[in-house]
Amino acid sequence: QVQLVESGGGLVQAGGSLRLSCADSRRTFGRYGMGWFRQAPGKEREFVAAISGIRGSSYVADSVKGRFTVSRDNAKNTLYLQMNSLKPEDTAVYYCAATSSISTMYYTTAGEYDYWGQGTQVTVSS
Repeated sequence: QVQLVESGGGLVQAGGSLRLSCADSRRTFGRYGMGWFRQAPGKEREFVAAISGIRGSSYVADSVKGRFTVSRDNAKNTLYLQMNSLKPEDTAVYYCAATSSISTMYYTTAGEYDYWGQGTQVTVSS
């Protein structure tokens, strides 16, 4: 069973930064596509960022482009989301997601992911 453990959430003022981490239990972590999603109260879960396996190609949603960066450290089996210039509308529970298929593609829809972390709360105050 794949385990994803997120960390790094918290309370920050608008304009501040946070870095989320997601530790993956698989030794072959580097082969699989990974993603970040978020869900605000009363809203549907939405795509934030994704990074492919093997090549590490990445993509971020338009709503966070220029502010958020997704990266991975395959030696540490860890996925990151660096969040800068945070806004109150970024407040949400952030989820790490992982695929189970070896691929060089990244994925932007939740249905393409097989494993999910427990979520970490990010709150941005105005």
